[in-house]
This record gives sequence, C-alpha cells and structure tokens, in this order.
Amino acid sequence: MAENTGAAPAAAAENTVQIRILKIYVKDLSLESPAAPQIFQQENMPNVEMGLRAEANKIADNTYESVLTVTLTFKLEDKTVLLVEAKQAGIFNITGLSEAALQPLIATHLPTVLFPYAREIVASTVGHAGFPPFYLPPTNLEALYQQQMAAKTQLEEAPTGAIN
Repeated sequence: MAENTGAAPAAAAENTVQIRILKIYVKDLSLESPAAPQIFQQENMPNVEMGLRAEANKIADNTYESVLTVTLTFKLEDKTVLLVEAKQAGIFNITGLSEAALQPLIATHLPTVLFPYAREIVASTVGHAGFPPFYLPPTNLEALYQQQMAAKTQLEEAPTGAIN
C-alpha cells in the first residue's frame, strides 16, 4: 500500500493564485454644486463627462491598496453645474503570482472588484445633490488597460524627432 505524505497537495497549494479582499472603503468623496439652487429651475439636462483612473500601491508583502477614482462633471452649455469625485478603495492580499502576472491583475481585476462599489456611491451622491441618480455605465476595465498599454508601447517605439 502506498503511503500518502501530503506533498502533492502542499505543492498544488503553493501554485494556487489567491486573492483575498481585506477591506473595501471610500477613501475620498467630494461634491461641488456651484449652480445650485438655480440649476433646479432648468429644464435642460446637463451633459456628463466621466473619467476613470486606477492606481495601486504595495502596502506590505503580498498586500496592495487599489484605488479607483471616478470623476463626473455635469455641464449645461459650458457651465459646470455638478462635480463629483469618488475614490473607492480596497486592500487586497494576493499570493501565488509571478511579478509579470501581478501587474495586469492589479491594474484590471482589483479595479473591477471596486467598480460596483464606486457605482453605488456615485449614484447615491448625485441623488443626494438633488439630481437624478447617475449610474456609471458598465465599463470593461481590462480593455481600457490594454488600450493604455498599446498606446504606451506605440509612444516608446515612435522615433524621436530628427535634427535637420
């Protein structure tokens, strides 16, 4: 009869990628409504400009803080009527990945985890400002990351200006 030493399960556990959410929180939230109260007498709906930015910091071994920043600017003609910036953050413990595989995961997966929380806080904040709630549209953060990496590669490969 063969004896099971438990070495195979231990080796498999070492190669397993684990992502643990340690904490999800709002890091910063700001609202400016410079056109209130006059804006509430307008019948026209403002245009909305949306910006997304993700960043991450290593805070301990295998532990990272990810911050997804959402900036919404509501404009009527050329006048800003509402400005909302929300920084939704999380602390994550990640094990079982090489350094090469870690960067894309941190840049795409962690902000994707934070996105629904940011969506809720933005909708609630806009609603509390007296406007109809604004729900962030579904966004493919991985595709945005790929576009950013392609643009960065293009810039690095572009020839520098020739001197005549």
